Amino acid sequence: MKRLILAMVGVGVLVGLGFYLSRPNVQTGSPTEPAPAPALAGDEPQAVEPVTTSPDRPALPAQALAKPISRSAATAANSDLDSYFLNRMVDVLVSTQASYQLKRDAWKQLREAGKLDQAIAELEQRAANDPRTAEYPAALGQAYLQKCGMIKDVREQGILAMQADKMFDTALSLDPSNWESRFTKAVGMSYWPPMLNKGEEVIQHFQTLIQQQEAQTPQPQFAETYAWLGEQYQKAGRSDDARGVWQRGAALFPADEKLRNKLASTP
Repeated sequence: MKRLILAMVGVGVLVGLGFYLSRPNVQTGSPTEPAPAPALAGDEPQAVEPVTTSPDRPALPAQALAKPISRSAATAANSDLDSYFLNRMVDVLVSTQASYQLKRDAWKQLREAGKLDQAIAELEQRAANDPRTAEYPAALGQAYLQKCGMIKDVREQGILAMQADKMFDTALSLDPSNWESRFTKAVGMSYWPPMLNKGEEVIQHFQTLIQQQEAQTPQPQFAETYAWLGEQYQKAGRSDDARGVWQRGAALFPADEKLRNKLASTP
């Protein structure tokens, strides 16, 4: 039974991770250009370096290519760049100024550079050093899910999923308005076994998200909350409520294809 629960939890968070990875790129500009990193406290805005010129190294910035360097200097430079790259990506992931899309780009770069384990270690260290900042457990929960998506063992996936869920709980206890933590937690819980009776809790999470979203400037990913809440209403036999929340979401996000399809498929 415990193995089944772990497997179902793992499936749920992988679905949530799938949302995170498959959302359309909402930024404009050339897809080959790196997105700018957010302005951080005490830091000037700067571009996030391209990830790789080889499978395990970030690309050197242009100024580093301006003059020849020795083999020993190159080794030291690569080591420094590895450290810079990792810390810069983690800074983006925990920044309250970074957009949802920019964080997606940072996760993609970390995966492609093979730096997820190092990012997890860095986030765990930062969380231990500053346990009152919600952004650290929030990003750490996402990191566990990213790792979950790269392994095959169902039991290990379930364990990582549970660790991620605990991190989201920690983040929400520190900052109840942390969107990604609440959304990802709710999506994952929606796939937990029925015997755990999490349906009403999932609905409450999505309802809270909508209340919080509607007090903020609209963001493209907010449309997903209306789609998911409607699906939970349908599962609970509340068809009228489902259609009502989809209509509400479609009015706010008329270009969202998922909400249009939901409405088109219901009487």
